[in-house]
Amino acid sequence: MMAASRRRTKPGDSVVKTEDLIAFYKDMLLIRRFEEKAGQLYGMGLINGFCHLYIGQEAVVVGMQSTIGIDRDSVITSYRDHGHMLACGMDPKGVMAELTGRAGGYSKGKGGSMHMFSREKRFFGGHGIVAAQVPLGTGLAFAHKYNGDGGVCLCYLGDGAVNQGQVYESFNMASLWKLPVIYVIENNKYAMGTSVERSVANVDLYRRGGAYNIPGQQVDGMDVLAVKAAGLEAVAHARAGEGPYILEMKTYRYRGHSMSDPAKYRTKEEVAKMREQHDPIDQLRKKLLDDKLVTEELLKEMDRDVKAVVSQAADFAQASPEPDPSELFADILIEA
Repeated sequence: MMAASRRRTKPGDSVVKTEDLIAFYKDMLLIRRFEEKAGQLYGMGLINGFCHLYIGQEAVVVGMQSTIGIDRDSVITSYRDHGHMLACGMDPKGVMAELTGRAGGYSKGKGGSMHMFSREKRFFGGHGIVAAQVPLGTGLAFAHKYNGDGGVCLCYLGDGAVNQGQVYESFNMASLWKLPVIYVIENNKYAMGTSVERSVANVDLYRRGGAYNIPGQQVDGMDVLAVKAAGLEAVAHARAGEGPYILEMKTYRYRGHSMSDPAKYRTKEEVAKMREQHDPIDQLRKKLLDDKLVTEELLKEMDRDVKAVVSQAADFAQASPEPDPSELFADILIEA
């Protein structure tokens, strides 16, 4: 049996160019500002239904997306998905329009926050059922292998999904057939409102693939460089035909599980400590400034540019019309 690894990948494990560091910073900042605006629009009643924000977890998806290519690899995730869409290169206007239920959205205003797709960007959702994306991601990996296209699938799931039975059926299939899939467990410590310590017998979630000979690694998910280094290792493993790999990203969400969650199951001091000591954007900002790779003014200009992009997305979403009633039954049935 291949043993799981507990080592935490260090940023120095891979050399990252200055322009890449700046791109990481901007990508994480875009996700942060986008989610903040989404939270505002939700409070104004312009976004209805469920809305799960990604604030605090930005380093995971930005680091992982930097390890794959958009031409042959695929991505699938759960319902906390806006950050993944943006990291895949989907247009913020289309994402925000979908959040507000408008025709200009990626699912024509019919999917909302949890159900957006982009075949062009090889992003296959956004799934509202806990762990439903795991067998689907395994299927995407099967397609990569069957078609011989050399692609891998990044299948994101949360710590709340790891106890679902379909996850282990997928692990077994993926290992048995050596499918090119990386299961990225975004362990933000709380599945809805239940802490990992209260819900799992072994809190080292990267070990969950041990019974299926799937190697795993635990990573500092608040450090985009550590994420990238671990991601490169996992992608190389899968792309070489060695089968699946598990990455447990130790991360943290600052907001509640959804916009309706007051998150009273944790203290304000805990959240404040994570923000002050481990914020992924602040950590990279400090590195950029300390290493004299950028100026303070450049970072301020970058923030202004990002805010402008997000503001334009919000304006587009509000100006976009609502779906025509005739769309109600479209995209449901194809007549053969």
